[in-house]
Amino acid sequence: MMDFFYPADPYTHRIAGVDEVGRGPLIGNVVTAAVILDPSRPIEGLNDSKKLSEKKREILSSVIKENALAWAIGEATPEEIDRYNILNATMLAMTRAVQALKVQPDYVLVDGNRVPKWDYNSSSVVKGDARVPEISAASIIAKVYRDHQMIELDRLYPQYGLARHKGYPTAEHLAAIRRYGVNELYRKSYKPVALIIEEMKGR
Repeated sequence: MMDFFYPADPYTHRIAGVDEVGRGPLIGNVVTAAVILDPSRPIEGLNDSKKLSEKKREILSSVIKENALAWAIGEATPEEIDRYNILNATMLAMTRAVQALKVQPDYVLVDGNRVPKWDYNSSSVVKGDARVPEISAASIIAKVYRDHQMIELDRLYPQYGLARHKGYPTAEHLAAIRRYGVNELYRKSYKPVALIIEEMKGR
């Protein structure tokens, strides 16, 4: 039995799934995606993006974009993350993703345990990225999109190793920040970054 509301007939209810990626990294945007799948064009292999290989995510991201009724990306910048905190910035990015859909949904299912303050009929779904196809699709698109952003940033700032760790606070990444400094793309409100900024002031 489901512990969340799911419209019984997807042919008459356009259901959007929403998920985010990039809450934990120290650098770059938090990225969300919203996807409305086409029930007449089912997609095999959808799952939580973290449970899929990079190659599989890349393939599925293209398949989703080709077959979905609608999909869109929403983002919040490091400046917005620092200003509003990561939770509120994520809610803002989710709202932007749903608003950007070329087809507006009748109902929205959001991964996690809360939904943004918006006017859409919606429910949160704990572990929805592994339970709800629409959310799985959103998690895949968001993950691939943000990973590509990190690869692009790695070309601009190769000294930080972003293509390898994707901005997460690994020992390699923290050592690089201490060596090369904090640029404008870092989330300065995040404790590891804030501590390094304080360390650098004391030098």
